[in-house]
Amino acid sequence: MQDADRESYWKANVRLLSICLVIWFVVSFGFGILLAPLLNHISLGGYPLGFWFAQQGSIYVFLLLILFYAWRMGQIDRKFNVHED
Repeated sequence: MQDADRESYWKANVRLLSICLVIWFVVSFGFGILLAPLLNHISLGGYPLGFWFAQQGSIYVFLLLILFYAWRMGQIDRKFNVHED
């Protein structure tokens, strides 16, 4: 792999990781803690939405983030020809 390709690969990797970390922070800390009092005025399944995000919603988002990260990293690996298959 050329130096320019290596740099582009890591830029794409760090960008994807940064996006995932921002989403993780917003959902866990933002929705589960900071915005919980505002979200608690909305009910989801009989529970306040802030409580739901703090207890279960963040887990679902984390699972989706893991799936998204694996799928997108597979695409990036194939683009830069560093895939394992």
